[in-house]
Amino acid sequence: MGFIALILALTLEQLRPLARDNVVHRAASGFADWIAATTDAGRRQHGVIGWLLVIVSAILAVVLAQALLEAIHPVLVLALHVAVVYFTIGFRQFSHAFTEIQLGLAANDPDGARGALQRWIRRQDPGFVAADLSVTELCRVAISHALIEAHRHVFGPLFWYILLPGATGPILYRGAQFLAARWSCDQGRSGASDRLVVVAGRPSVSAATREPDPSGSEGVPYGWFADQAYRWLDWLPVRLAAAGFAIVGNFEDAVYCWRAASAVHTGEAQRRILLMTGSGALGVRLADPTLEADMRGADRVLEAEAEAGEGTASTNIGSFEWSGVEPDASSLRSAVGLVWRSVVLWILLFSMLTIANWLGR
Repeated sequence: MGFIALILALTLEQLRPLARDNVVHRAASGFADWIAATTDAGRRQHGVIGWLLVIVSAILAVVLAQALLEAIHPVLVLALHVAVVYFTIGFRQFSHAFTEIQLGLAANDPDGARGALQRWIRRQDPGFVAADLSVTELCRVAISHALIEAHRHVFGPLFWYILLPGATGPILYRGAQFLAARWSCDQGRSGASDRLVVVAGRPSVSAATREPDPSGSEGVPYGWFADQAYRWLDWLPVRLAAAGFAIVGNFEDAVYCWRAASAVHTGEAQRRILLMTGSGALGVRLADPTLEADMRGADRVLEAEAEAGEGTASTNIGSFEWSGVEPDASSLRSAVGLVWRSVVLWILLFSMLTIANWLGR
């Protein structure tokens, strides 16, 4: 049933794209804001309680709805799955902005493309400015943000949909991502739209991205647990998404870049692995110079420790020189192809698991 629901939901989304400010998003925003306003009294555990109230409530609602509909007719359960997948998994929730950037560059209108990129990223980072970006930087930021969005709107929830029973997986993942974004940046109660923890290759200034003080529970941002919970839930999916990029792209370069990114222990590890693997798979330089310098520096530290007998052997990236080309308009088309091939790979895997399940009954 899950595989059929996925195909129907993706088809429906192509025919009728989901509006960003839809009724489910408004209801979830209102409920999350109400829970935060009710439970936030300035202590560490209040963020945990608020997160559990929102996530458990959403999952219980879906479980109870499925049990009720199953008692009426199995077709209604299929309809419920289609609805859940439609609201949690899909390309059109972010692809329109990426297409607008492509069209602007194709029409030799870089200012229009910059405007489209700025409007897109300002949904999560209101302070983002694209006016001073070169075309190369514009393409780099657009591709990086598209890969992150593709993972969070498609690969991440799809993984949990395959893993968990019923329709609870996408609810868990997208709910965790939504709360991490909603309760960041002053806990999202200022009416601002969703914000990702990391946007387009640059860290957010959100207080929720800072590590909480382990010595006490006072003064910890309310959204700290939402941020940590999302990182835990995203740890495996982001690595599977990166593996998918490697399989359908340039495998050797993707693995080399992944290995180099894994040697760095600063910044946002999940974003770094995803973007560097995508960079190798595409043959395009997506990492900013600071990240590449960090990767070279990490290897030098490991080499020094190994020589002193205090560490492991070098990762051999001290001479890391990524030979990919600088991104341009054609790189955007390549990124679209990479994402679509990865989606086909995941769908084929889901179909094989479904067939194996049917044959095993």
